[in-house]
Amino acid sequence: MVDLKGQYEHIKERVNRSVIEVIESTAFINGPEVHQFQKELEDYLGVKHVIPCANGTDALQVAMMGVGLKRGDEVITADFTFAATVEVIALLGLTPVLVDVDPMDFNIDVAAIERAITPKTKAIVPVHLFGLSAKMDEIMDLANKHDLYVIEDNAQGIGANYTSRNGSKKKTGSIGHVASTSFFPSKNLGCYGDGGAIFTNDDDLAHTIRGIVNHGMYERYHHDVVGVNSRLDSLQATILRAKLPMLDLYNIQRQDAARKYTEAFTGIEDIDTPYGNCSGESFICDTCDCHVFHQYTLKITNGKRDALVKHLQEKEIPCGVYYPIPLHSQKAYKDERYNEDDFEVTNQLVKEVISLPMHTELDDEQIDYITKTVIDFVTN
Repeated sequence: MVDLKGQYEHIKERVNRSVIEVIESTAFINGPEVHQFQKELEDYLGVKHVIPCANGTDALQVAMMGVGLKRGDEVITADFTFAATVEVIALLGLTPVLVDVDPMDFNIDVAAIERAITPKTKAIVPVHLFGLSAKMDEIMDLANKHDLYVIEDNAQGIGANYTSRNGSKKKTGSIGHVASTSFFPSKNLGCYGDGGAIFTNDDDLAHTIRGIVNHGMYERYHHDVVGVNSRLDSLQATILRAKLPMLDLYNIQRQDAARKYTEAFTGIEDIDTPYGNCSGESFICDTCDCHVFHQYTLKITNGKRDALVKHLQEKEIPCGVYYPIPLHSQKAYKDERYNEDDFEVTNQLVKEVISLPMHTELDDEQIDYITKTVIDFVTN
């Protein structure tokens, strides 16, 4: 599904040199590489504050701690996403409120958010799923109307742009009150271990979060807030510094691969290709930057999805089903408040979605083999 070794070959000299420099410096925690990476990522995203941390799940948890959510507060998020998004809500004693997603782009349904808002609602967590920006104008409008926090889950969307209704562009993760991301190795910007970060333009919130990630300390041995131990180490930071200047190119390479996939699948019955929100049409736009394709995800609409997964595995073509079980059906997050009729889209998606290999090293021969294999199976 990813080719990290192939990607490494292009940045091998810088990575090797910088890793050795960190080891020789012995500045493993909060060293200069971490601070440099923080500043470089702030510049790239156009945000005032980046606070690195140990992983993407911590980043989302710390963001929620930072805005001061209290036990019992309701947090609305998408039913169709990875469990980490709802996991941290439950861990903090907050009340997760899962809602359905849009059938076109798989991102959280804004109308479903509005229906779910109650006096106990305190935050919305939109996920920029598979690398496609959620509808942030509408989400921010709802948040402003109801005085809610917006916490962007940008784990899959780093580098994507969101074009606002006024024509301005912002990077995903820079629009809400606070955002989180993951640097898990398979992400568009990934390290060689675990890592994450929180983004915000709010000075006070940034100050609070910096204390939270460091045991609640702003001065050594003075614990002013309840905190956690969540820090990005210098070895991971130096690898991310090597990759960050390449991120736009990495995303362009993913977009190019996505266009080739889509061109091959267009017009094939029972295959629905991904959508971009810049045009609302199938992703064939040459200038689209709203989707950075963390995953390239098809819908197989003829009931053959599971058989296709098995067929691809037999042909030694990697694939993935993200996600096979809705969060509202997971044992850990079942709730009698949920009505199956409210999750019509998610319940259908889990039967149809399949993600194909998507990374910076895909070549035309690989794409041709993958697409022909899928088409031959689906049409026979």
